Amino acid sequence: MSKAASPAPEFTTHEEVMFFDTDVGGVVHNIAYLRMIETCRTKLAATMGMKLSDMAETGLFPVVVRTEIDYRRPAKLGDELEIHGRLEQLNGVKFWCAFTVRRKGDTENLITCRQALAMVQMPEGRPQRLPADWKDRWTTDSKS
Repeated sequence: MSKAASPAPEFTTHEEVMFFDTDVGGVVHNIAYLRMIETCRTKLAATMGMKLSDMAETGLFPVVVRTEIDYRRPAKLGDELEIHGRLEQLNGVKFWCAFTVRRKGDTENLITCRQALAMVQMPEGRPQRLPADWKDRWTTDSKS
């Protein structure tokens, strides 16, 4: 008898918009959002069994191969943001994570983002298949 799959992993991080995140107009610069998403993605990866220390030891890393991002509304200096990430889709060699960025306590998305990642063995830079148990372990929006 097989065990039922768990919901896809999710993780939320929190950031306060600092001076270095903003441009001269006091709004968050596009690259700052990617840094915030990277922090959330790193924490999400840990919940999926990819802790930083394990990656350093094994040389197996999730590498971003595509980013799709929609800038819907600007965050501003001093805003408290919630960055929510979740595993969205799995296939044999790639997986997709989806992210939203919102002001704390708000329901309106400032940013929506999807990233495709591949597992890469370093230092060779050789792509690897995703762990065999991932598709059985988690339920995602779609599996292809």
